[in-house]
Amino acid sequence: MQGLGELEAAVMDVLWRVEEPRSVRDVLQEINRDRTLAYTTIMTVLDNLHRKGWVQRDRHGRAYHYRPSQAREEAAADALRDLLESTGDPQGVLLHFARGMSDEESAVLRRALQERGRR
Repeated sequence: MQGLGELEAAVMDVLWRVEEPRSVRDVLQEINRDRTLAYTTIMTVLDNLHRKGWVQRDRHGRAYHYRPSQAREEAAADALRDLLESTGDPQGVLLHFARGMSDEESAVLRRALQERGRR
């Protein structure tokens, strides 16, 4: 995901895969299935994600529980919008993208545009 470092993206992936808010320890447990990191590392990453607006947190006793500020799909759409705006030629980028779409992706986009036109 654009704007996230490798570890931040891994932490966000954990939070996006679950429905309930997670503590630092919960996230650490998931992350440590693939690697070994310290509790303080994950705590720092979650604090940074909170500061950047990627996650929200609520205090539960002495610990914070974290949840994504937006769904993965919304974050990806925002990243795409930022990327398009940074190119200087968003129409050209969209045209190149559309030419490479699969039939299924094209059908999904067509339906979304039709729904948008009805509003």
